[in-house]
Amino acid sequence: MSTEPEIALDASLAHQPAKGHPKGLYVLFSTEMWERFNFYGMRALLTLFLVNALSFSDKDAAIIYGGFLGLSYLTPMLGGYISDRYLGNRNCIILGGSVMSIGQLLLFFSGSLFATNLDLAKMIMWLALFVIIFGNGFFKPNISSMVGSLYKKGDSRLDAAFTIFYMGINVGAFLGMSICPFLGDVKVGEVRVVEAFKWGFLAAGVGMMLGVLLFIFLKNKYVTDPEGNAVGAKPDFNKATLSPTGEAERANFSTASVIGVGVLMVVLFFGIHFFSIDPNPIKSWVYPFIYASGISLAVLILTDKTITKVERDRILALYTVAFFVIFFWSAFEQAGSSLTFVADKQTDLNLLGFQLPPSFVQNANSLFIIIFAFPFSWMWLKLQQRGMEPISPVKQALGLLLLAFGYYIIAMQVKGIGTSGKIGVIWLIIMYLFHTLGELCLSPIGLSLVSKLAPKRFSSLLMGVWFIGNAAGYALAGTLGAIIPPTGDKFEFASSKGIDLQAILDGKIQGTASQLATLAQEKIDIHYPTFVGFTIHNLYEFFMVFVTLSGVAAVLLFLLSGLLKKMMHGVR
Repeated sequence: MSTEPEIALDASLAHQPAKGHPKGLYVLFSTEMWERFNFYGMRALLTLFLVNALSFSDKDAAIIYGGFLGLSYLTPMLGGYISDRYLGNRNCIILGGSVMSIGQLLLFFSGSLFATNLDLAKMIMWLALFVIIFGNGFFKPNISSMVGSLYKKGDSRLDAAFTIFYMGINVGAFLGMSICPFLGDVKVGEVRVVEAFKWGFLAAGVGMMLGVLLFIFLKNKYVTDPEGNAVGAKPDFNKATLSPTGEAERANFSTASVIGVGVLMVVLFFGIHFFSIDPNPIKSWVYPFIYASGISLAVLILTDKTITKVERDRILALYTVAFFVIFFWSAFEQAGSSLTFVADKQTDLNLLGFQLPPSFVQNANSLFIIIFAFPFSWMWLKLQQRGMEPISPVKQALGLLLLAFGYYIIAMQVKGIGTSGKIGVIWLIIMYLFHTLGELCLSPIGLSLVSKLAPKRFSSLLMGVWFIGNAAGYALAGTLGAIIPPTGDKFEFASSKGIDLQAILDGKIQGTASQLATLAQEKIDIHYPTFVGFTIHNLYEFFMVFVTLSGVAAVLLFLLSGLLKKMMHGVR
């Protein structure tokens, strides 16, 4: 496969319409759609696969899930750097997508072997997750940064373009979380067919390969900038060092700054590790690596000698917003762990006479994105025309507030159900509606903000920095997901064995050695989880953690929006 820069199109073919959007947007839309089919289809099944097929506890599955997602959104820093300096966006997309499809095939093999060789199945699962993490790092920042390159700097269509692109993400997520759960999350009566998980993973891998082939065949014809030049070709540093706008084309990091940041990363890693010591090695080692890497790599960009004062202010504004995004994703990404466990164990999944798979419920988010993406795009454009459009940080503060409200709704529903009651699935769907509205205020607007604020030489790298906020949020999501108190099935099992789990948790009785051994074998905790000194006794208190975190973050970001507006120097 050639890695040479693509030849520019004929001017007539490269014409960018004054209205509407370039055709390249829809090529990227479709490619990202199939990649998200792959990623979210697997994500919907992962924690249930870990618990039911590979015998992990709910707590460990939540931590693995958070670590996997965190690393998946940390590696875009590496993929963005390699793209900006060596391979270019196009080659990285093809490489990343191909590698991810291999990872899904490995999960298929893990799902085929667990019944006969559990240890080998676990080893293949770890390898599969590593391969998918690596592939996502090359794919994710490069396709997002290419969207901005289809338009001229300052094009007012950019927010709308990223909302359309974001709908592509969620069309893929909807298809993935529809098809993969119906193939992989299968129950006969109340009994789960654990052997079916592999077919969901296989479908995810096939979807990813379709996306790669689509991009290979259409990229040359349509993925071009307004002048008809290929977008995302290999970088050429033999050209002028300044762009037509006066920006430096290449970053300039001194040896001292690279060494200093390396030392900072080591110090941060061991410092965070010291405060994160946990029996689970992912929480104790992987999470500190995610946090330390994110902070250190963000600092590295600021040491570039070519950065001007305006660029530095804009980058710092971007970092500030990315920090608050951590709290959004830490709550939002409970969808694949704690919320899936609640859907599986304490939710009546009957909807209009149809029994939904537990992993399918989170798909309400993708459906709502598809419904509301274009109306939100239209709304921002109309507000802009009337001079009433809020700046990006205000939009994102609103997103955090809507997320908090969604969790408040579900917290009130679980408040009185005890350990054996179930909530109606409609309440989870309503919660996902508010989460979706919050996501539309935050995530596509954030992607657009990166394209507006990033100097050209850091376009992919700063897109990776944006995803650091996601990575840290997902790591925090794993930590928070692990504090979910025992769900109703745990109490039911204990009761069937003559064990009063509620009394043991409340400290009213001391379980016998045989009772404690039985609970330990089923990976049922005998102590309530805690968070920053507070004991979480029930699902109501668990969900109120997310109401508090996202609500406080929303207020603080809104209060900082005036300062951030000044730091963005005219960018909205």
